[in-house]
Amino acid sequence: MPKQERYSTNYPGVYYVIGKGSDGKPERIYYIRYVREGKKIEERAGRQFQDDMSPAKANNIRTDRVRGRVLSNAKKREQEQIQKAAESKRYTISRLWDEYRLNRTPGKGLDVDTNRYKNYLKDPFGEKEPQDLVKLDVDRVRINLLKKKSPQTVKHILNLLTWIINYGSKNNLCAGVSFHIQKPTVNNEKTEDLTPDQLKALLAAIESDGNIAVGNMMRMALYSGMRRGEIFNLKWDDLNFETGFICIRGENGQGPKGGKDQKIPMNDMARGVLESIVRTKSPYVFPGQNGGKRVTLGQAGKRIREAAGLPKDFRPMHGLRHTYASMLASSGKVDMYVLQKLMTHKSPSMTQRYAHLRDEALKNGAGQIDDIFKQQESEDDTPGKVVNIQGRE
Repeated sequence: MPKQERYSTNYPGVYYVIGKGSDGKPERIYYIRYVREGKKIEERAGRQFQDDMSPAKANNIRTDRVRGRVLSNAKKREQEQIQKAAESKRYTISRLWDEYRLNRTPGKGLDVDTNRYKNYLKDPFGEKEPQDLVKLDVDRVRINLLKKKSPQTVKHILNLLTWIINYGSKNNLCAGVSFHIQKPTVNNEKTEDLTPDQLKALLAAIESDGNIAVGNMMRMALYSGMRRGEIFNLKWDDLNFETGFICIRGENGQGPKGGKDQKIPMNDMARGVLESIVRTKSPYVFPGQNGGKRVTLGQAGKRIREAAGLPKDFRPMHGLRHTYASMLASSGKVDMYVLQKLMTHKSPSMTQRYAHLRDEALKNGAGQIDDIFKQQESEDDTPGKVVNIQGRE
C-alpha cells in the first residue's frame, strides 16, 4: 500500500495527510511528532471535520504531550488495559451477587431475594467491594428501610447482604467486612396453632382435595414437624424404613437451615404417608416439574386452607410444623430437649416458644393431686367409714 503524502504546517512536529471523511469527501487528518523520555513518538491528533481539528489545536496537544501534562495515546491504552485488568479482579457486591445466585436453587426463594437485591442493595452497595463498606453506610440503609418496611423485611434484606459477603469470603474471592452487620430485632414468637375443630376441618379438606401430593406434604409437616424446604428436598435415599429414621439434609444437601445433617424418627403416621406414595423415577419423594426438586405448593395449599376455613395468615406448611410442636409440648410427655431435637432447632432458645404449653400441661398434671385429696377427704367423711392411724382403711 503506497505511503500517504505528508504535508507540513506552520507548527514544528505537526503535519497532516489527506484522507476521506464520513461523507466520502477529502479531509485532513492531523498527526504530531515529539520525543518523550528519549523515545520518538508519532500519533494521530484528530480529523479536520469529524474532530474539529486544526494545526493550532494539534500543536496544543503536542505541547501537552511534550510537557507530560497528558499521556500519549499508547500510554492511555496501556493505562486502560491495566485498569481493566484490575477491574476484572475486583469482586464488587454486584459481582459477588451474580456468583452467589448461580449457586442458589431456582425457585420462589431466589426470586424473592433477587427482588430484594435489585430494590434495596444494588444502588447503595453494588459497585463497592466488601472491604470498602463502612458500618455507618450500612446503618443508614437499615434506618431508612425501617421507616417504610417491617423489621422482619429489613432483617431479610440485611441477611441477604451478609450471605453474599460470606459467600465471597468463604470462596476466597474477597475479604470480608470488618464489622458486624446489625439487623433489626424481630419478635418471631408467633406459633401458629390449630384448635381440635380446625385440625379436623383441615384434615377433611386435605382428604377431599384432588391434589394428593400436596395433601401428603401437608400431612408430613403435621406428623413429622419437618420444614417446607426439607420436605421439598426429601429423597427416597433419605428414608430408612428398617431403622425408622428420616435423614434431613436441607437445601443443597447442607442440612437443616444450612447446618449438619440430622435424623428424626419416622413415627407411624409419617410412615403411613410415605408408604402410601407411588414411587416414580424421580429421586425426590415429592417431585416437582419433570421429576426435579419441587419449589412450591402452587395454589393447592391456599385452596385447602380456604376449604378448611382457616385464617388467611395461616401458612399451610409452616403452620402445621408449629401445630406438631404445640401438640407435643401440650401433651406434657415430651421435654424441651427432646422437642428441640425433633424440631432440629440449633439452640434451645428457638424451642422455648413452646415452653408455656408444656408448663400448662405440667400445672394440669400437678393439679390432679387436688382432685385426689378432695376425693380422699370426701371418702373419709362418709358415715361408718373406719380409718386406721396411717389414714388407710
